[in-house]
Amino acid sequence: MDKEVVISIKGIQKYEGALPDVIELVTAGRLARDGESYTLSYQESELTGLEGTLTTIQVDGGQVTLMRVGEFNSQLVFQEGRRHLSVYNTPYGAMSVGVHTRHLLTQLSDQGGDIEVDYSIEVDHALAGRNIFRINVKEAEAGLGSLKQ
Repeated sequence: MDKEVVISIKGIQKYEGALPDVIELVTAGRLARDGESYTLSYQESELTGLEGTLTTIQVDGGQVTLMRVGEFNSQLVFQEGRRHLSVYNTPYGAMSVGVHTRHLLTQLSDQGGDIEVDYSIEVDHALAGRNIFRINVKEAEAGLGSLKQ
């Protein structure tokens, strides 16, 4: 199964002593199923500051992996109650990033669904903030033309 979908993303970043930063995005993408696993992919736009980057979210049981491939590559792994370390490439160099997932919800089917991840992030072993992202996936309506990436 592989189909065109509409992806709605709401991201909330919370930092100590600052108001939360909220980003909302609606974009075209693809949803694919391989056995029990789902893969969601979309092209980032200049709105996110990651133009030219392909974002892929793999949902496999109780684990969600977010990968970005473009000018700067990254991979973050989310598993409720677990901490994962990864390297995050930025314009200023590579950083060691720790992700501790507080809450993870995945409800995907061939028709779409929801993903919610609440996690704290550490950069070079120092707490950098708390992030929450909510993703809603809906089938693209037929007759709207192709949503090619």
